[in-house]
Amino acid sequence: MSTPEETAELAIQQLLRDRPDLAEVVKAAVDVRRHAYAPYSGFLVGAALRTKSGRIFTGVNVENASFPVTICAERSALVAAVTQGEREFDEVAVVTDAAEPAAPCGLCRQMLAEFGVDLWVTVIGRQGPAYRVRLSELLPHAFTPGAFEPRPAPLTLTELGDPDHGHKA
Repeated sequence: MSTPEETAELAIQQLLRDRPDLAEVVKAAVDVRRHAYAPYSGFLVGAALRTKSGRIFTGVNVENASFPVTICAERSALVAAVTQGEREFDEVAVVTDAAEPAAPCGLCRQMLAEFGVDLWVTVIGRQGPAYRVRLSELLPHAFTPGAFEPRPAPLTLTELGDPDHGHKA
């Protein structure tokens, strides 16, 4: 009988046989997961985000004693990519130590959707089976930049008729 790790490895190997173009991004997510900082949940997550130009940015979940401050691996990778000027992505691989693959949370889905809902999401757990879906399937009817109507630039205080800029004498 196989261990969960062996089962996951077989699932990854099968996925990569079917989709060799995913090898680099999946390997990056698997490798970075060990750097996750999860002292409270023990739930280690690694993510790798591939740009349309082929660059790969990785991230891990970083927990905090003040739980709302925690950042997920997917958002961590996205922030790293955006910091380097990237805005167009085609794939994100998410690897967890959960038995079953765990899809990105709602916050991560929304952050990723900011840059396009056609992004492919590959999700891998310890026991598989790994799966791959479009972000639009995970977040139907996403709130995206297209939801905003074009607006004029914000008015300045002077244009609003406040020559003192809000300062009282």
